[in-house]
Amino acid sequence: MSTKEDTEKEVEEIPRANEASGALDQGEGGRPACFNSTIQEVLFVLTATMGTAMSSFLTGGNIVITSLVGNQLHMTNAEIAWISAASSLTGGAFLLFFGRIADMFGRRSLLIASMGLYSILSIATGFAPNALFLDVFNGLLGLCSAAAVPPAVGTLGYIYKKPSARKNYAFACFSAGNPLGYVFGTIFSGVFTQVFGWRASYWYLAIVYGLFSIVAFFTMPKDQQKIEKFGVDAVKRFDLFGAALIIAGIALFTSSLSLAGNAPQGWRTPYVPVFLVVGVLIIATFLYWESIFATPLMPLHIWRDRDFSLLMAIVWLGFSAFPPASFWLALYMQRVQHLSPLLVAVHLLPQAIMGTITNIIAGLILHRVSNKLIVFVGAVCYTISFLVLALQKQDSSYWAFIFPSLILMVIGADLEFNVANMYVMSALPAHQQSIAGGIFQTLTRLAMTVGLGILTAVYNSVSASPGSAQTPLKPYTAVFWAACGLSATSVCLVPFLTIGTQGGKGVEEKAAVAPSSVPDSGVVVKESVARPQA
Repeated sequence: MSTKEDTEKEVEEIPRANEASGALDQGEGGRPACFNSTIQEVLFVLTATMGTAMSSFLTGGNIVITSLVGNQLHMTNAEIAWISAASSLTGGAFLLFFGRIADMFGRRSLLIASMGLYSILSIATGFAPNALFLDVFNGLLGLCSAAAVPPAVGTLGYIYKKPSARKNYAFACFSAGNPLGYVFGTIFSGVFTQVFGWRASYWYLAIVYGLFSIVAFFTMPKDQQKIEKFGVDAVKRFDLFGAALIIAGIALFTSSLSLAGNAPQGWRTPYVPVFLVVGVLIIATFLYWESIFATPLMPLHIWRDRDFSLLMAIVWLGFSAFPPASFWLALYMQRVQHLSPLLVAVHLLPQAIMGTITNIIAGLILHRVSNKLIVFVGAVCYTISFLVLALQKQDSSYWAFIFPSLILMVIGADLEFNVANMYVMSALPAHQQSIAGGIFQTLTRLAMTVGLGILTAVYNSVSASPGSAQTPLKPYTAVFWAACGLSATSVCLVPFLTIGTQGGKGVEEKAAVAPSSVPDSGVVVKESVARPQA
């Protein structure tokens, strides 16, 4: 275990030279000096956005091809479930691990390498000859996405430290990565599957991320934070035991939820509750370990910030409903309405358009409008969207029900993600920005997995009830009501938020004194960060 003296030495060595010399000086909201041109800056922000969208593109794409792949490769229901579950498992379990690697050993090389490897593995996945190959390589793609997110988030947060309209625009674009990646992944996968076959839904990802790995090489700034030299001291500070605990805990927890829906006896299958209980116990052990270890993987002091904890809970509840409900909506279109993958993609297109518009608006209003109000609007939009879906009939008009729900759904997701991303990046100092991003992304991945587990259990329960065969819409309606309940709960938490605006000249900068990673050690890390106005 690292000692107090080790931690003090590490804190003292946190670089301030770049800030003092103006290496990242934005002036009055001007372009950061690490970029040679606005074009480089824009391409970098777009690259960071694509980095965080890797998992969402994959998840959205897999939704469209699930039924087709299952038939062609003669997959069982459990094998089909693991197409998405494998990437969610590895993507969620390794985020904090890669976040620590990025902060300690460098962000630039990790992002470029993860994008390049993701491209290569996507090519291989498209040639999958059987179910096992497809599931394993989806897991490897999830691992690459986990490696890409922390350096993308960390670099963005480090460069845009000062509050400004420019920072708001950058984070508005970046915040679109998760929700819009999911939507565009669904649309593009549907188009390529319809024209070229399901294997093309992986090959187009290879092309896209192969190109962005090249763009990242030329546009991503050199690492600004202090880079650790790999050695015994660095390994001691890395918190390997904590990393092992969180990887094992999340893996078992997500496995239980992913397997439950297709297990022979559902939740009564012995290994399902065993995985769940053991996973929860290991995660609890991880939290205790983080409270006593000198340089923890996840600094627990950030959870003492009430607004941070409330925002995470609100985003959790919303995102536990959004992707899972979208998944069942896509299946409803295919199974009940008998739409082709291409038509499903066309029907989902409004989400992509509205999502783009919402993020542009968010970038313009984050520093002008109370973020508490923005979060409230987002949570209400979520709730109304699922309510509309739950009230539709089998012969209902697309324009009267599905269309408005798609619009409201993506508005809710983008508004909440914009506010949460801005706040999270101010919760930890500059040298821990990758960890901050890793924490947020881990929570959203877990939310999606938990939500999918809950909604799948609801679907299976209603499907098994008498009369469901005569009313094929009934289980889908139950799923949308459950999603509505989750998002409605998040609305109830919004009144307890105290955040005002974020970004802009009106936001004061003050020294945020955060407890160090050593409980009661007396070591503190002082960092000038932009705190939201109350």
